Amino acid sequence: MRYVILLCAAVCLSTSLPAAEITEGQIRSAIEQAIPWLEKASAGSSTENKCFTCHNHAVPVLALTEAKQRGFSVDEANLSSQLKHILAHLKRGEQRYLDGKGQGGQVLTAGYALWALQVGGLAHDATTDAVADYLLKRQSDKDHWSQKGTRPPSDGNEFTTTYVALRGLQGFTPEAQDESKETRFSATAKWLLTTQPADTEDAVFRLKSLRIVQAEDADATTAVEELLKQQKPDGGWSQTMEMDSDVYATSSVMASLLKAGQLETDHPAMKSGVRFLLDKQLDDGTWHVVTRADGFQPYYETGFPHGEDQFISVAASSWATMALLRSLPPVKTTP
Repeated sequence: MRYVILLCAAVCLSTSLPAAEITEGQIRSAIEQAIPWLEKASAGSSTENKCFTCHNHAVPVLALTEAKQRGFSVDEANLSSQLKHILAHLKRGEQRYLDGKGQGGQVLTAGYALWALQVGGLAHDATTDAVADYLLKRQSDKDHWSQKGTRPPSDGNEFTTTYVALRGLQGFTPEAQDESKETRFSATAKWLLTTQPADTEDAVFRLKSLRIVQAEDADATTAVEELLKQQKPDGGWSQTMEMDSDVYATSSVMASLLKAGQLETDHPAMKSGVRFLLDKQLDDGTWHVVTRADGFQPYYETGFPHGEDQFISVAASSWATMALLRSLPPVKTTP
């Protein structure tokens, strides 16, 4: 809220004025500024590291693909290159998937990679079949997927790990294994309904998972309401209750509420969230989030700003781009 200070008879009185409405042009401009940085981050990561990364490949691919679908200009050669990079990484580990061992990153790598490939329009092949089979059999004695990790908010998070496994299987399970998939989805649905989120990342990916397992609308609605209650006065969300609002948490929440939560773009919480994201976007077009992860891999530069905070900042900038894309009016299609 902005305040205009009026001086009258030596007495200062303050009168609040409503914040100016955010225009579609402002949102589109913010997206256009962000896109080249997501392209630079993904291309730079591919150059410096032959491995697939969730933060510099998968999430940027999700954002860039959605931007393309909504009519924004993207470097299609780069997008195609990133999809090939992801598939090549899985192919190098194909035998390990067939052996049930997976690659570094385990379920997160397998799930995020399949999710990005499916969104990018790639068809299944022997490699994706092997990865899907690995996900189906991984921890099949449990009612969800999990793995240890020291890089919050996503690494080591059971809800995130479970969602990307579900999402990967949703896109790439061979028809012959549909029954096995449905068995796992059914077991996971029970876990989701009986396990409460401990932080924002939990709540976001629990909501997304509820949609995939086709939970009752009432359960999804409750999950939406709980996320809305956690919005802070500044319009943002925080990763944990003890932290301040940040772009990663805010944009991942908004992107999920606008899609899995089925909120309308003019919902007051979404309008406040958009303002938060626009206010936090830096002059160069990126968003900066401070990492709280314990690094264990060699640090490398991708061309994206923010030094050792760049990996979570790339993910945050990708989620912010998706949140802003989804806050725009629906794309008109020809009848």
